[in-house]
Amino acid sequence: QVQLVESGGGLVQAGGSLRLSCAASGFTFSTYSMGWFREAPGKEREFVAGINWSGGELYADSVKGRFTISRDNAQKLVYLQMNSLKPEDTAVYYCGRRKGYRLPLTARDYDYASWGQGTQVTVSS
Repeated sequence: QVQLVESGGGLVQAGGSLRLSCAASGFTFSTYSMGWFREAPGKEREFVAGINWSGGELYADSVKGRFTISRDNAQKLVYLQMNSLKPEDTAVYYCGRRKGYRLPLTARDYDYASWGQGTQVTVSS
């Protein structure tokens, strides 16, 4: 079955960097758009970044210029490189698969499914 497993979270000081990974299995990874979302305490899940099957990217305004999403289709991995981290980036980060193959990226969480368990990112000031 479809499985997504996030890793790479941790505690970092403001201005620091982290790289998150999402390992995918159970589907033809190269034909699906993938997204990173985050959920902070007391807030709704929000879009962070997405990458489509051909490498096109989409970012939330709050992370443009600081975060970079990438994918390795051979290894079935999606990465989120996070630089210049801010305390407001603190959240649980989730990887999701677009519902349906070869569909365009969106920033709506209900367009994604098969969420992983999440990885905690904490940025101290």
